[in-house]
Amino acid sequence: MNRRTRLWLVATGCAGLAALLAAACLELPAFGGDRHPYGDRAVHESLARHTANTVASVNFDQRAFDTLGEISILFAAVLGCVVLLRQTRDEHRAKPQPADVARPVRRYALAVLPVALLTGLYVIAHGQLSPGGGFQGGVVAATALHLLYLGADYRALERIRPVGLYEVGDALAVSAYLVTGLACLIGAGSFLANTLLPYGTFNTLSSGGTVPLLNAAVGMEVACAVVVLLARFLDQAVEIEEENGT
Repeated sequence: MNRRTRLWLVATGCAGLAALLAAACLELPAFGGDRHPYGDRAVHESLARHTANTVASVNFDQRAFDTLGEISILFAAVLGCVVLLRQTRDEHRAKPQPADVARPVRRYALAVLPVALLTGLYVIAHGQLSPGGGFQGGVVAATALHLLYLGADYRALERIRPVGLYEVGDALAVSAYLVTGLACLIGAGSFLANTLLPYGTFNTLSSGGTVPLLNAAVGMEVACAVVVLLARFLDQAVEIEEENGT
């Protein structure tokens, strides 16, 4: 296939996509309106399943299969980084040297660390009730641990961050999401259908059926994935050196 043919194919595809987008935009509700068919349906389904946070209902109930794809992409991305950033034959590990940390930075980091960690866990646990959830809370919890690196040193971070354990946690979290979906398939007849567990009392932690379980699995997966990802990059920056010392 020559260059001209490829350009014609790209132009034809772009023209078709532009036509479809234009047709979709013409059918949109009036700008600034307070009603939207998709929004109304999403809120109705969220309330019907006792999930106070409509966004969590969309992510872990109405389109839970799409969310499975998203966490799979994150899992694959972290796996790719682990493979690409692994120690090679022409590299060796150097013992990290502690750096001097200003006392105000040390005090602030060590004081904020438990607060940030608890905040991340709170956001995960209350994802079906209030804004936030597994994605946001997982990132907050994972980055909170790295305040120890800023406030102390790399060796202190290593003691609370066994990378192998977090790699296992990442895999288990993705597996838990899949197992929940299979349990729904066996018990409710549809993969990830939110009809397996009781919906509980509205606006309480034990509400939403399978939404809290899937939300917790995502929170664990995101937290472990971010920890593993940062660990590999920090290894390259702090520990791993080439034979020539660079």
